[in-house]
Amino acid sequence: MRITVIGTGYLGAVHAACMADIGHEVLGVDVDEAKIEALAAGRPPFYEPGLSEVLGRTVGSGALRFTTSLAEAAEFGDVHFVCVGTPQLPGSHAADMTHVNAAVDGLGRHLTRPTLVVGKSTVPVGTAAALAGRLAEIAPIGDGAEVAWNPEFLREGFAVQDTLRPDRLVVGVRSSQADAVLRSVYEPMLAVGTPYICTDLATAELVKVSANAFLATKISFINAIADVCDAAGGDVVTLADAIGHDERIGRRFLSAGLGFGGGCLPKDIRAFMARAKELGVQDALGFLAEVDEINMRRRRRVVELARELVGGSLLGQNVAVLGAAFKPNSDDVRDSPALNVAAAIQLQGANVRVHDPEAIDNARAVFPSLDYTREVAKACERADVVLHLTEWQEYRELDPDSLAQIVSHPRMLDGRNALPVERWRAANWTVRGLGRGRALV
Repeated sequence: MRITVIGTGYLGAVHAACMADIGHEVLGVDVDEAKIEALAAGRPPFYEPGLSEVLGRTVGSGALRFTTSLAEAAEFGDVHFVCVGTPQLPGSHAADMTHVNAAVDGLGRHLTRPTLVVGKSTVPVGTAAALAGRLAEIAPIGDGAEVAWNPEFLREGFAVQDTLRPDRLVVGVRSSQADAVLRSVYEPMLAVGTPYICTDLATAELVKVSANAFLATKISFINAIADVCDAAGGDVVTLADAIGHDERIGRRFLSAGLGFGGGCLPKDIRAFMARAKELGVQDALGFLAEVDEINMRRRRRVVELARELVGGSLLGQNVAVLGAAFKPNSDDVRDSPALNVAAAIQLQGANVRVHDPEAIDNARAVFPSLDYTREVAKACERADVVLHLTEWQEYRELDPDSLAQIVSHPRMLDGRNALPVERWRAANWTVRGLGRGRALV
């Protein structure tokens, strides 16, 4: 099929490359000319494992092209995927729909033949129906431009895998014809048994935000229990292992630590609350305010623990921060807990040096006052305390004996409870975790 993907950020670039990789002709569209030039040359403008290979393969074969022209996209495509961002609206919890509305309006003016416009962006429930009405008004083809919603469930760091081998496909449609088109788009996935849930527009929109709300709640739950463990002398890691054996609960997303960040979970749960208030059912999602607050408290707690480890004051202390991205296998620093903690510690007078395998350039653009290095040893040189804040695999594989030779004091705050603690303790490091009582000191 001839497919366009409007918006070539983390979602759109991956979706475009993967749709081309499964056999479609794809045209990616973005207003950012520099990004389009990079993608057209086969260079991803961000780090995502596997994307460079898929992008190079599909651009090289001619299956994937890029443009800045919505008129060209309208002429080319039979199916148009809208993959633009929906950031948090400044001064509000609501989602900023500027980019979605601009993409649909800009495309709609050029739609002169029957087509399907498919939203993949995370939006407030009711958006798809409103856009359908808007499109019918502005598109020359009128009702011939149909709207469907197909939410994404990508994990940064696994986005290519999640697109090519999704654990489920959810589509919200208003006609059997739209359903048939989307089944054709995803035929390779359906052929191997991928669950396909076809529903109405509102339910499809709600599936994504409900999934994110549940995951955020599960993370904040175990982080709240971590505070109780610290107070009572318990170990949240063992506790999570124990309750995770209950198949009703499961172990995934029960890892206590610094909490969640990124461009999705924080802003999505806030937008969900804002939309519930507009619908008059704010009490139904009132608990998400505490989920959000628990998550933000984790950052403050890490700063407190770092201060404790160096004797009560961070003033003049040398602090090594391992991790700048909000999660491993990504260079995304949007709402990064690691960077937030690094900046907060610097504000308390510490000398902070940050390392990350992929996110240094993005981090420097957001917090230019921090000191950055591309070498772990350089970050830890003469450190009074080392903070492990993003669980990159290379940090798990560090040699604590070698690192002990270059720090001023062998103190480690494992903000992700992911390091092999016994190995670090055997090397005479003082190790603190979140929710692990004082057993690791």
